[in-house]
Amino acid sequence: MNKLKNKKVALALGGGAVLGAAHIGVIKALEEFGVEIKAISGTSAGAIVASLYAFGKSVKEIEKIVLEFEWKNLSSLTLSKYGVLSNEKIGEMIKLNIGDKTFKEAKIPLAMIATDITNGDKVVLDKGSVADAVMASTCIPGIFVPIELDGRFLVDGGVVENIPLSCLKKEDVDILMGVDLVPEKFYKKPENVIDVLYNSFTFLVKINKKFQIKDADIIIKPDLCKFNPVEMSQIKDLIEAGYNETKKIITTL
Repeated sequence: MNKLKNKKVALALGGGAVLGAAHIGVIKALEEFGVEIKAISGTSAGAIVASLYAFGKSVKEIEKIVLEFEWKNLSSLTLSKYGVLSNEKIGEMIKLNIGDKTFKEAKIPLAMIATDITNGDKVVLDKGSVADAVMASTCIPGIFVPIELDGRFLVDGGVVENIPLSCLKKEDVDILMGVDLVPEKFYKKPENVIDVLYNSFTFLVKINKKFQIKDADIIIKPDLCKFNPVEMSQIKDLIEAGYNETKKIITTL
């Protein structure tokens, strides 16, 4: 029995770099079970998937977009003192697929979380340019150069709220659902400075999330321990992992 059918669901998609591909499988399973997503939010990788879905991209279309991702096409080296890479190409990718849109043009309510690296404030992004917001939310500190937006210096929302549930509380929904992609364990030794920075950031995220998910009615947490968060060749397997875990949860409700 599917207790989510005919319920209005708000979906918060957490960050996790390439692990974010699992969100596609989550949405695919929800749709197959007739679950209506009435609002969506995202942090970091979750912001990418959330923005595409909120602007009407189908699961198949999002999968195609993600399968064509390559790090070399999503980032570029920079001489900035604030980071190793620029993520401007992520913003360009969003514009290419949905256009240069604003939040008010989304088909369903959309929000993202970023962090003001000047003072540590959580910043809810739900107005203005969607592409700029995605760039800010995906800006892993130390790796990507922070994004200047509305007078703020913004980095990845995972610093303050990796599963962005708080910005969905105002929505008129029955179920608040979050997707947690952060593995409990890592088994792979870092191979370079990017791995070291990313792992350090992820350990911070793991500590914070324990206090952030208490407001969720349902947390979907696929076991992604065997996956490398920066390896693009795993995308299809990640989608399947998200799909299978969501099916399992729905059928046991």
